[in-house]
Order: sequence, then structure tokens, then C-alpha cells
Amino acid sequence: MTFAQLALICAVALLGPLLAVQRLARIPVVIGELVVGIALGATGFRVLDSSNATFGFLAQIGFALVMLVAGSQVPVRDPALRVGAVKGIARAVAIGVVSVPVALLLAHAFGTGHAALYAVLLTSSSASLIMPSLAGVPLSGKAIVEMLPQIAVADAACIVLLPLVIDPAHVGRAAIGSVLVLAAGAVVFVVLRTLKRRGLRRRVHDVSEDRGLAVELRSTLAILFGLAAIAAVTRVSIMLAGFVLGLGIAGIGEPRRLTNQVFALTEGFFAPIFFVWLGASLDLRQLGQHPSAVVLGCALGVSAAVVHGLMAFTGQPWPVAVITAAQLGVPVAAATLGTTLGVLRAGENTALLLSALVTVALTALLSRRVAALAAAASVRAGGSPAGS
Repeated sequence: MTFAQLALICAVALLGPLLAVQRLARIPVVIGELVVGIALGATGFRVLDSSNATFGFLAQIGFALVMLVAGSQVPVRDPALRVGAVKGIARAVAIGVVSVPVALLLAHAFGTGHAALYAVLLTSSSASLIMPSLAGVPLSGKAIVEMLPQIAVADAACIVLLPLVIDPAHVGRAAIGSVLVLAAGAVVFVVLRTLKRRGLRRRVHDVSEDRGLAVELRSTLAILFGLAAIAAVTRVSIMLAGFVLGLGIAGIGEPRRLTNQVFALTEGFFAPIFFVWLGASLDLRQLGQHPSAVVLGCALGVSAAVVHGLMAFTGQPWPVAVITAAQLGVPVAAATLGTTLGVLRAGENTALLLSALVTVALTALLSRRVAALAAAASVRAGGSPAGS
């Protein structure tokens, strides 16, 4: 990989923000980056080679950081999460239960034998997609308050379950790897919480800020890459490492300066590289050779929307119910890990990502309606005691 190629990636990745700022729909930044990767990679002009070791390694760093940011955005300290916890968790569990027979039907219909994987995909939600699409929306309305714990639980549970269902033949190894990453993450959380309670973290923060040392950023990256190393050795997706550390940071409450530094490093450089690499690695020409993969991808995406949409029968507004089907991290990890392990059929990795894009498109279409519902609920809550 050369500096010219790196400059090209960073330049063309600007398409993501350009699509995101237009007002017709809240299109996630990653869509533009994926489109660029598809156009310049295996599907399009083949200017970018996703098999390049340097390109791939930078992309993996980006994936770990993307999941770190996603985990840190889960509002685990928000009182609203506790207020709507019962209904939110109940809905997440109900979606998981309903997903099982649907997944069995899809796996049988397409002859893949991946019912457990499909069940996890159908159940998953993506806080890293849903929360940015609702940026600036009041989070105090009843529907949103109940949605937060729902997507948090689904997100976390599916990330933990994915390594266990992607390769049933080696479920023991995956379970050990997941436990090791989770245990290491728990140790990190306890240490950071102890440092915070004793005031040491604050003192380090003040010295680092006064002298421009970026100690917290350096420490966070060291911990992240340590967890990622454990995940890599045990053949578990580094998605789990990033998400676990992000949850730990969210649970403690990271300083705004560290938040800004991590966000800038991720969104300004590594995340665009990852999503461009991901798009470049997709060979959509395979879909022409395997038409059933197109049908599978669309079926998975639509099924996810339907399964989540069924929660409208529990009193959840249907636009809110449908956008909880938004997913990206889990399908991306499934496609990446499944390809690496050689457990997916030809074209199935692309089908998994196609299903994610279906849910992303629905989220983009419905985000304005959800924002309007949340704003109306906030006005009612502010103007009437009964609505509070």
C-alpha cells in the first residue's frame, strides 16, 4: 500500500459525510464509504486491493475503534436506560425468540445450515447506527426511553453470541476466547473504576491536559490493542474486544477530551479506511453468479425488519420498532470472520452485508418519522405533567 493509495482512500471517503449532511434522509456516513470501496475494489475498477496486508491491518484497527466508539455510546449510565429497562429488555428477548423459527425457515429454504447465525443476525440491533441517525432528537419520550435498553441488550448479546454460532464445529474455542476477552474487559473496568474513585484518574487527566501528553488516549489504545490481541489469538472477532472496552468506558464515564480524541481518530481516519476496505473486499459480481445470495440477503433484511416490527403489537410505535432492526457491526463481523474461517458458502458473505444494507436503508427512510415522534412526545412531556 502506498501513500498515493492512502490519500485516495481518505479523499474519496469524503463521500460519506457529503451524503450524511443532505436533508432528504439521514443516510449514515458509512454508506458513502462502502459505496466508494465497492466502486474502487473487487466489484468496480479494482484500484484498491483488499488483500493487501497493510490495508487489511489498518482496516482491522478501524473496526476495533468503530466498535469501541459504538460501545461507548451505549447510554449505560443514563437514568432513562433504567426507566425503560423492563419493557426494553422484554422486547429484545421476544425478538430473539421470534427470530429462531424464522432463522430455521431461512436456513432450510436456502440450504445453508446456518440457522443459529441467522437468528443472531435477525435479533441484533446496532446502537452505532441508530443513535447517530437520531442525533439531536430528544431522548426523553416513552418510546425512545424503552428503545434504548432494547438496542443496548440486543447489541451486546449478539456481539457475544456471534463467535459461538458462526463456527459450531469450534464452539469450545470460541467460547473460551469470548470468556477471556470478557474477563479481561471486566478487569480493565474494575481497575479504571478504582483509579477514578481514588482520584488518580482525575489527576492523570489534569496533568495530561495541561502538558498535552494524551496519556488517556495512549492508555486506551494500549488496552484496546491488548484485548484485540487476545481476540485474534483465540480466533474471536475483534469486534468483541472493541465493544467490551467501549462498554467499560461508558460505564465509568470518559472525560470529554478523551471522547473527542477517540472520535477524531476513528471517524477522521481509521473508520473510513475500514469501511472503504470492506466495500473493496466485496465482489458483488458473485451475486450474478449466485442469484440465490441476492434473495437470501433481501430475505434476511426484510425478515429482520418484520421480526422487530412485530413489537408494534406490544405498544411500541411501528417506526421505532422497525428501526431497531438496524444492524451493521454484527453482519460485518459475521461476513469477515466467516470468510476467514471458511465456513460460509460462496456469495453468502455478500448476502449477509446486503441484508445489513436493507436494514440501514429502512433506518434512513424512517429516522425522520421517529425524530418527529420523539419531538412530539418531548413537547407533550414538557407541557403536561401527565405526560412526564
